Amino acid sequence: MRLFATILTSASSLALASCATPIADPAISPQEAQIAERQHDAVVAEFGGALGGSLGAYVEQVGDTVAVRSATPNAAAAYRFTTLNAPVENAFAVPGGRIYVTRELLGLMEDEAELAFVLGHEVGHIAADHSQARQARAQRNSVLGVLGAIAGSVIGGDSGLGNLLAQGAQQYATLNTLSYSREQEYESDTLGIGYMSAAGYDPLAAASMLNSLGRASALEARLQGNDTRSTPEWARTHPLSENRTARAIELARQTGRAGSGIRDRDEFLSRIEGIMVDDDPAQGIVDGRTFTHPDLRLQFRIPTGFRMQNGTRAVSIMGQSGQAQFSLAPFNGNLDTYIAGVIRGIVGQQAPVSIPQPRTTTVNGIPAAYTTTRVNSGNGAVDLSVMAYRWDADTAYHFAMLTPAGQGIGPFSGMVGSLRPISAQEAAAIRPRVIDIVTVQRGDTPQSLARRMAYNNYQLERFLVLNSMDSGSTLTPGQKVKLVVYGRR
Repeated sequence: MRLFATILTSASSLALASCATPIADPAISPQEAQIAERQHDAVVAEFGGALGGSLGAYVEQVGDTVAVRSATPNAAAAYRFTTLNAPVENAFAVPGGRIYVTRELLGLMEDEAELAFVLGHEVGHIAADHSQARQARAQRNSVLGVLGAIAGSVIGGDSGLGNLLAQGAQQYATLNTLSYSREQEYESDTLGIGYMSAAGYDPLAAASMLNSLGRASALEARLQGNDTRSTPEWARTHPLSENRTARAIELARQTGRAGSGIRDRDEFLSRIEGIMVDDDPAQGIVDGRTFTHPDLRLQFRIPTGFRMQNGTRAVSIMGQSGQAQFSLAPFNGNLDTYIAGVIRGIVGQQAPVSIPQPRTTTVNGIPAAYTTTRVNSGNGAVDLSVMAYRWDADTAYHFAMLTPAGQGIGPFSGMVGSLRPISAQEAAAIRPRVIDIVTVQRGDTPQSLARRMAYNNYQLERFLVLNSMDSGSTLTPGQKVKLVVYGRR
């Protein structure tokens, strides 16, 4: 909660993205470019700001290198690349030529060739004009309204309710359609591999990048207690990472250049040394199932089997049995009024809804109140619950929760009871984590280096994923590896 929803992470999520033939790239219209420019500041603000300086310039340089291999007229000027200060592994594009990559995804990469693939993949989405089909789908679905969106997401176990809770129904209905189809993701992989190969990069870097994304996603699921069986590809909107990886290997082989070409690992590692990974303490941190905000002096823990994402205005909690957000709203000193305002903000001011009288309680010494209302829709009914906390005379926080009808707060009962103030000492102990590039010495092993990682669990697993290694990997003296260590606040 950066003070605290992700409005565009689904716009072209690489982490969610085998054989299409590359098509001729259309020009970017002046209207699209103008819209992208108008949205740019809002996107940057939503993702915690932009990282400029030498790192930002480096990403822009690599992006230009692959973009000019597309057939987009004046591609170097048409595409703009921005590095975001966001703790999620993501890259996305918006129509008009704006492409974004997060610092967290940069930290996962091994070399410049992997960066070239990621940026080329996003160029491919714009060059292939995938936004047109996506926007048409948004227009068809924008009339769904709040209730259909709620029921469809909760019952289907999708992750779109974070946007609904933060943005309202109309915006949610549009944003929920912004993800690309499997075919479009496959096509962008093909285009990205073609661009990077033409630019002289080793096309096998596409497969190694996709493999790392899949492994990072699986590890994150374990960290947040959601290590469940995978959903088959036919039931997903986007291709599974292992399928994309296998396809990328085949596409690389078809170029005739697999295993040769630019990787520039040393240069890339020198560029990312010192960058922050995970959450910025000033914006709150997610550590497994625990969220802590040292500046706001609060902490809570989500249920097992749920996952959590920190945003600029809210912390989103997602799982099969419900979804929730932790945030704040204007507070006049009355929790009943506060709760009613939150509910109205979610379902819409004009939508008919009965709000039962909130019940009062105390949570870890904090005065609190909560209520649950039933919301009916064409797809069934769901429960909308709000638990609000009077933090001080001028501030209140709340959880807004959506669950299948009849469950109420149910799956989130432990979470709403876990919110607590933290001490000044606890707050001061929270420091940022940063990338440290170290040179392997004689006698170093993955296990010994992993013990230096700034985590209290899964140290070896994190080290292996961070460095694209497996459990049987060995180290060679002189080799460079990435560690995550504590920096200074």
